[in-house]
Amino acid sequence: MLSASVLQPGLLLHLATELTPLWLATESFLEQHDMAPPFWAFAWPGGEALAHYIAAHPELVRGKSVLDFAAGGGIAALACARAGASSVEAAEIDPLAVVAMRLNARANHLAIQPYLGDIVGAECRWDVILCGDVCYEAQMTRHILPWLARCATHIPVIIADPGRRYAPREGFERIAEIEVPTSLELEDSASRRVSLLRLLAPKPTHSPPSVDGPWPRD
Repeated sequence: MLSASVLQPGLLLHLATELTPLWLATESFLEQHDMAPPFWAFAWPGGEALAHYIAAHPELVRGKSVLDFAAGGGIAALACARAGASSVEAAEIDPLAVVAMRLNARANHLAIQPYLGDIVGAECRWDVILCGDVCYEAQMTRHILPWLARCATHIPVIIADPGRRYAPREGFERIAEIEVPTSLELEDSASRRVSLLRLLAPKPTHSPPSVDGPWPRD
């Protein structure tokens, strides 16, 4: 179903309407077919917060090349395109997410460039990297954070964290906090306070931001 972003009603997204039945059905299907969960079918708080922040601060991306990393349905990428970014690449490892991004771009009459595959480790060829809600698993966070920290040596890298267990505990500057309404079918509360964390360039004598435990409970 084509729905409006909760914080940016001018952005339209193809989203699931009955969340719990879809998630339960897909869990069984995915186990049988070794496929990724349909994260692209929901507007997660991190993406919503990034879209909202970009709309309020278009100068962050205007005239610049942007990477929306782990883009899901592409809400942050679409906000960047609408704010006047010169180019917007949206990276995802799920081919269905790439299809969703293309549909969402068409619905909003905006141009983005979906990228299918693991882009971690690529040369930093962008002016800005945005990451919405990417620190929800330890293995994934350990995979992506050192690369993002290296990119932060050259460009702004912003992670939108709605309080996930594996978000970095150091090596960042908190630039904003945004309250995002959510669904109780997806989250444990009716809203999430999302922190926008700009990664700091690692000092030569320090490691990238730590992702080791122990971790606070969500």
